Amino acid sequence: MTRKQRRMTIIGGSLAVLALAAALVLNALRDSIVFFSTPTMVAEKHVAPGKRFRLGGLVQPGSLQRGDNLAVTFEVADGGAKLPVAYKGILPDLFREGQGVVAEGALDANGVFKADTVLAKHDETYMPKDVADALKKQGHWKDDYGAQASGGSKPSGDAKPAATTAQGNPQGAVR
Repeated sequence: MTRKQRRMTIIGGSLAVLALAAALVLNALRDSIVFFSTPTMVAEKHVAPGKRFRLGGLVQPGSLQRGDNLAVTFEVADGGAKLPVAYKGILPDLFREGQGVVAEGALDANGVFKADTVLAKHDETYMPKDVADALKKQGHWKDDYGAQASGGSKPSGDAKPAATTAQGNPQGAVR
């Protein structure tokens, strides 16, 4: 083998190893790339009990029940399905019924989502882009969601969104 052939063999072998490593990483992260799953997605995928994931949706009005020792139960819905959630700990100050929520945890054998972390949105009009897209897709989007942020008036065509707002909202946030 000449020097050039040896060099090309080493480069080709290195690229093959790199491609294999990238394929293994992407395969391992295949289900974790989604930021959260809605109750409908959980029902469609038949998620196995004990598998950790993030659950996102709206807290159903009238479903919040507080128990002893900071235990709380509520239902998360996306318009198509509901999923009961059990959490033990201090809820965020802005957690309310009818508001968007993302919870991290796993399903138990009874189909109850046991959350170990609960995140609530920071104001009345903010909604993560993924939740808004899911609501639009399922036909549960209300046209006044965007109008509430601006006091009922529609934004002008000349207005350009900033990268972040004064409250630190990401640019992809639906207002």
